[in-house]
Amino acid sequence: MKLIFAAAITATALSTSFAFAESHSENPMVGGAPMLESRNIVENALNSADHTTLVAAVQAAGLVETLQGEGPFTVFAPTNAAFDALPDGTVETLLMPENLAQLQTVLTCHVVATNALWGDINTMISDDGGSHTVTTVGGCEFEATMTDGVIQIIDGQGRAANVTIADVKQSNGVIHVIDSVLLPAM
Repeated sequence: MKLIFAAAITATALSTSFAFAESHSENPMVGGAPMLESRNIVENALNSADHTTLVAAVQAAGLVETLQGEGPFTVFAPTNAAFDALPDGTVETLLMPENLAQLQTVLTCHVVATNALWGDINTMISDDGGSHTVTTVGGCEFEATMTDGVIQIIDGQGRAANVTIADVKQSNGVIHVIDSVLLPAM
């Protein structure tokens, strides 16, 4: 199944770790599809062939309306390959109705309640001496670092997710495509 991460609570109820800044003017293609800045996070994710697992998970978690909301949101969006790299049965287990709360936590740990572009994150990492704490809507605290010009998000289990496509602008925020699913601390 396929997913797109959403927030279970509104962006206005949260404090943010990111500031605002400008980025390049044209959206990159994602999953073989154009990403239109006039569309919201869910509308664009539905068009990406690389995010079908994410979309399915967001739907199963009941978070679609939240991610279609006003935002702003920064979503670190794992690809299908990122989900496939999880241990066998993990996605199927998370999608079971009895694991709804756990699925919502995992998904909301991919969302920050602000519009943080690559340049913003890079500046925060630099200003904080090479590592910036990112607090997500799901209550996770991850570390953003930079290695050879690539932003990495270190999850609660010490695993690194690389931003492979940055600054995919949306009408209600921005998506950064990542190559690993972010997991909360155990």
